[in-house]
Amino acid sequence: MADERNSEIRLGTILSRESSEDLGLKRDESARIVARAGRMVLLEAGESGGAAVPWDRDLVLSANVRGFPLADLLSLVHSAGKSGFLLFQFENEEKAIYLSRGEVVFAQSNQKSDRLGACLQRAGQLTAAQLDAAERRYHPSTRFGKVLVELGYMAPRDLWNGVKEQVEDIVRSLFAYTSGWIYFWEGEIEPDNVVRLSLPTHRLIAEGLARRDDLFRFIARLENERTRVERGQEVERALSENERAVMGALVLEDRFAGICHRSGLDPRTAARTLHFLQLAGQIRLEQHEADGDADTRTVLEDSVREAIAAYIKLIGELAAPLVALEGPEVVSMRLNRIIEEGALRGHTLLEGIEFSDQGAIDPEPVERKALRLVGDRVRQTDEALAEIVSYLEFELRNHPGIEDCSLFLEAVEPLRAMLVR
Repeated sequence: MADERNSEIRLGTILSRESSEDLGLKRDESARIVARAGRMVLLEAGESGGAAVPWDRDLVLSANVRGFPLADLLSLVHSAGKSGFLLFQFENEEKAIYLSRGEVVFAQSNQKSDRLGACLQRAGQLTAAQLDAAERRYHPSTRFGKVLVELGYMAPRDLWNGVKEQVEDIVRSLFAYTSGWIYFWEGEIEPDNVVRLSLPTHRLIAEGLARRDDLFRFIARLENERTRVERGQEVERALSENERAVMGALVLEDRFAGICHRSGLDPRTAARTLHFLQLAGQIRLEQHEADGDADTRTVLEDSVREAIAAYIKLIGELAAPLVALEGPEVVSMRLNRIIEEGALRGHTLLEGIEFSDQGAIDPEPVERKALRLVGDRVRQTDEALAEIVSYLEFELRNHPGIEDCSLFLEAVEPLRAMLVR
């Protein structure tokens, strides 16, 4: 900030209205400082509906899930025996885990699909009618579980098991995310006005990874050109925002790609929402006969091919100056090492892909591999090939034989605009 209005601010301080407006926040949206480290300041803006951030503890870890998978980060916290508060954020979704000496003791989520009632209904412990009746009786000043016991829908012991299953569901759901941010505040932190559990973190990680793989297989089934999504029974319960978006898209679409497009949801979120709706009997998957033309391409396949074509062309343009200076064989050998390293870091698309002796990549094997990927193919393609682009730009900026690389980089800007981000 240009002035010194908040030069002496401390953790937990709410910024002035002028400072909030300087940051581009809405006029009625406040912000407070939750962490400071050297030149970096982390602000909490607005109301998320999620767990309260413990600004009086030390923020010791912050990472992008795209670069550091959540399973690795949670394994690190677990093996180190750390206590603290782990917060995950992806767009408008927030999920929090409380840990004590490396073990999960509680979890919270601001998603309606993660609420206790929704979890109990999916597990078959509550009917839609019972859930509706309990939600009408519920008041924020009491606990939803207490309402269930008072209505006679559950015994205290069953409720205890249901709460444990809800917490485990929230933790397991985290491992399917390929984007988002993780923050970890260290120190013993008691969840507000809730039960304290003791759940084995290592088991939840293993189960979460297995559930992630199940979700990716479900996505592969949805992406099959013969799969159609059809409405099931009439809706008997209140729907979450994502469920409403998917059910609205089903009025006009019955294919997964079209549902994602019309609902505005990414494939992972749309698939998870469809799975919830399937468990509730509100949608069903049907296998239809293949459409007449065997060469018909789905919208998703076209997007993958377009992304690969744009990336291969961009990579070729960026490599051309290096090839002109050093020759194709030398450049290809160096770039193939970059590809091998990317494959070892988990970019499945790069396995077996290589530059030819002429310093180019054949797009056909890249397409074949990309169309066999499970999950969000466009995003995985983007993440894998963007790594090669980043390295080439780094070389151009630092190559001793190139005095000014700006002309090369400016020339490829139209290609960059074509890429799906």
